[in-house]
This record gives sequence, structure tokens and C-alpha cells, in this order.
Amino acid sequence: MFVLIDQNELVATGFSASLAREGVPLASFHPAEFPQWLHSAQPADLQIVEAFLVGSCDHAEALSKSIRRNSRAPIIALRDQTTLESTLALFEAGADDVVRKPVNARELLARVEAVRRRARLEPEATAIGRLKVYFDGRYPEIDDREFALPRRERRILEFLVLHRGKWVTKQQVFAATYGIFDDEVQESVVESHISKLRRKLTASLGHDPIESRRYLGYRIDVVRAAARPLAPRVTLHEAFAI
Repeated sequence: MFVLIDQNELVATGFSASLAREGVPLASFHPAEFPQWLHSAQPADLQIVEAFLVGSCDHAEALSKSIRRNSRAPIIALRDQTTLESTLALFEAGADDVVRKPVNARELLARVEAVRRRARLEPEATAIGRLKVYFDGRYPEIDDREFALPRRERRILEFLVLHRGKWVTKQQVFAATYGIFDDEVQESVVESHISKLRRKLTASLGHDPIESRRYLGYRIDVVRAAARPLAPRVTLHEAFAI
């Protein structure tokens, strides 16, 4: 999930639509409302924020400093116009990148990914055995071949791999996929998405790498994800058949 702080509702609507086409949910705030949410947000909510987009607002530097005190997620400042002084001030305040609007959603994803790589928060791609998952909008791969998935299932797989080996709750998966303010979709939809994802992974890998456990949630089992399917047993009669 991305978080946008911008005083222009049309800008927020545009970014929400363009990021949604890439499968990324967006929570948008007016600059006057954002500080209250930031300081009252639960740690679990802040952990699923992949990037903060600081758009048109007064005191952008102060907002960036406040974000940085509470989160290590990338901060991308979006400016209508840039000057050397304002750009340097934003970097000093904790921004990781300064981008002039308008900017394409795919470029934003690429810039966020570049920040993560520089910070060593996560690599360009994570490989677990035969499965390779990217975090910049590309489809995952199995055996170096594209493994096409609907955008929701792809986002869920990325989230599970990003937290590989750790349990994540259904609520966390839902928030990472749909955002924390989507009241039109029920959390139970996560179960349907994950069920479909598990069937597809099982069909391609020969086994299911996703674990589910009551009260704990879901996780990618690193050992099972890296495993190769067992070769079929061959009887002596089959082995020596002519």
C-alpha cells in the first residue's frame, strides 16, 4: 500500500486510479489530516506501507521529517515545480527521491524499488528455489518462465515473499492488497485469492509453498518453496520394460 499526502483531491483520485491499474492500493490524506493518522496508526498499519508520496502541501519538509521518525518506508516527494533549494531541503528532511509531476505510476514503482535496493531493504527480485518474485510490477517467474497472475494474486504473492518465513494475518494481507480504508470489500475475499494462488502454484511447482494456520495466518514456507517435487516412483517392471 502507498500513502499519498496531497491537498488536491483530483491529484489523489488520479494517482489512486493509476496505481490501482498496477495492483497497488493507495490511501490518500489531506495534509491537515495526515499527522493525526500517522501518530495514531498501529505499528501493523505502518508496516504495510510500501512508500509515502508527499505531494502538494505546505510544510512538506516537516511532514517528511515526521514520516521518517515513524517509518523506514521510502519517501517520494512529488513537486509541481522544483528548485535546487527546495529539492535539497526535502532530501535533508528525509525524502529519498524528488520527482516532478506528472509522473507515471510505473515510474513511481521503479523509483520506490530503486530506493529499496539502495537501502538494502529488499533486492530487485527474491528467488526461492524455482520461484522468483519481483517487486516492481513484473510478473513472477517459475523456472525462468513468466508466471502470469491476476494483479491481486500477484500482490499477495509479493507480500508473502517480502515477509518470507514469517506469519502474516489475513487482515495484513487484505490491507496490503486493498488498502486500509476500503470498506466496499470484505476481508474474506483474501481467502478466495489465496486459494486460487495456491492451486496455481501447486500446479506449476508440484507442491504448495503457502502455509495457513488458524490464528496465525499465512506464510511462504521457505523450505517447501525451494523444494523440488519428488520424482515419481518407478517399479522394477517399469524400469526394465522393453
